[in-house]
Amino acid sequence: MSTDTSTLSPEPGSLNALAYVGIIAAVVSAVIHLRLGVGFIDSPLGISFILAGLGFFGAVALVLINYRRRTVYAVGIPFTAIQIVLWYVFNFAAGDKAFPADVGTLGAIDKIAQVVLIAVLVVLLRE
Repeated sequence: MSTDTSTLSPEPGSLNALAYVGIIAAVVSAVIHLRLGVGFIDSPLGISFILAGLGFFGAVALVLINYRRRTVYAVGIPFTAIQIVLWYVFNFAAGDKAFPADVGTLGAIDKIAQVVLIAVLVVLLRE
């Protein structure tokens, strides 16, 4: 069965192990973004964290219900890459932190999850 379908039917059995690695990576990033968003809730930065976290969770939901998976994979690559670039620009290029000394635990976990997610999405698109 094609993974690019417009039917809304849960087909978790149609996902391979690699897809589940991507789902875990997306959930990790979503949880971190939501946690940071709540911490900065009174600022535009906090709202952007919450929206990013919801975006990751939304993508996971679409994959799980088998809704246009290939499109979700294709959109997920630049969405996630932009997260990495913005994180670097705001924290290190335009900020006062030093890379990699000031990355922090949450930053490291999030960026590792996002790099894994991008790699998984690229492989899933090539299948």
